[in-house]
Amino acid sequence: MRFFNTLTREIEEFIPLDPTGKRVGLYTCGPTVYNFAHIGNFRAYVFEDILQRHLEFRGFQVRRVMNLTDVEDKTIRGCRQAGISLDDFTRPFKQAFFQDLSVLRIKSADVYPEATDPEHIAHMIEMISILIGKGHAYRAEDGSVYFRLSTFPSYGRLAHFRLDDLKPSGRVKSDEYEKENIGDFALWKAWNESDGPIFWESPWGKGRPGWHIECSAMATGILGPRIDIHCGGEDNIFPHHEAEIAQTECVTGQPFVKLWMHCRHLLVNGSKMSKSADNFFTLRDLFGKGWTGREIRYVLASIRYREPLNFTFDSLFAARNSLERLDEWSRRIHISAANATQSEPHPELDTEALGKALDEDLNTAGALGVFFDVLRDSNRLLDQNKLSVAQSAFLRDWLRQINSIFCFEPDQQEIPQEVKKLLEQRAQARSQKQWSLSDALRDQILALGWIVKDTKEGQQLSK
Repeated sequence: MRFFNTLTREIEEFIPLDPTGKRVGLYTCGPTVYNFAHIGNFRAYVFEDILQRHLEFRGFQVRRVMNLTDVEDKTIRGCRQAGISLDDFTRPFKQAFFQDLSVLRIKSADVYPEATDPEHIAHMIEMISILIGKGHAYRAEDGSVYFRLSTFPSYGRLAHFRLDDLKPSGRVKSDEYEKENIGDFALWKAWNESDGPIFWESPWGKGRPGWHIECSAMATGILGPRIDIHCGGEDNIFPHHEAEIAQTECVTGQPFVKLWMHCRHLLVNGSKMSKSADNFFTLRDLFGKGWTGREIRYVLASIRYREPLNFTFDSLFAARNSLERLDEWSRRIHISAANATQSEPHPELDTEALGKALDEDLNTAGALGVFFDVLRDSNRLLDQNKLSVAQSAFLRDWLRQINSIFCFEPDQQEIPQEVKKLLEQRAQARSQKQWSLSDALRDQILALGWIVKDTKEGQQLSK
């Protein structure tokens, strides 16, 4: 397996830190819970999900940690504006996030640490104390603690810029900033009146942690000082991940992450997503327009993570059509394999190419191309009666493997009794060649939200 490493800008063979070569520590940056996550966020989460599933398919034991940032500039501003506690403000967004993960079939992480957990706050304070003791951090006159950038000359290597080429701007207290504002960043922010009741006690007085130290503390506290893979969106590279590297390596004295993987931004209708452009969508917006989590997941997985993805409603229609083709093919294969006692591959169908595409820097577009090539060719072989029962069984099992990674299988939907009754009546009408009645019953079923297709194996019902 080979992946592109943001740190080296090269595609590298993946070899875990674990001496047995089996265990993999994976840290993925989760949401800042000040609002509902949008589809751009979920592009990263789907990419990370497919990465984990493919690693597991190849035999690795993955321990994944995804943090929840529940104390940060935006969450504090939001709870103060709403006039409620920080916990009351962030709780509904946390709940919505987990609901969205479920709808998109994203596998649960092993741990979802929250930045406000007392254990993690204590670890953040411990790391900051070590940095001060080593001369990498200092308490400023405003009471806040800052990382001393000049003590870490390799700062900028992940984003690939040289610190010497930039003009430091002094101290930066904001959690998010641009390269032009580079400077000593805040590890601990001294309390001020705008924070209200949100603070923790520390050796430097009451205050709260900076965003960057939160992830360093949670990642190392759970996975240890060195991590195999750290993922996120490309917007996390600077300043967040750059700061994580600096402060963590100055504490531990070891390289922090072996492989950095970042996905590109998601565009909507060719433009950067923004509310002002009227192209900003949460999952709830898309559900309200009749799209399903399965269809949205397909679009988000359809382009390799390292390439820009242009999200459009045309792409959703295309996803719906592709999934309908998949479902019809799956139905045919399962029927053909119904009485199989063994399985064997067909020599004309290159099923191994799908896994190889994912092995090569998680090329999901290439993998899906392989899948639909096999689908087309096996449909042709079925039509020509050149696909044996054993070969159909092989494809049925292959589809299970694909769904263990992509999760494109249909939702399990209970058919209402009224629809079942109409379906039986229609089957009887067709057996008696009462075509007008058959059409009328089909329309009644459609009015209830179900589609009937007539195939040589009988009636096929779908939502």
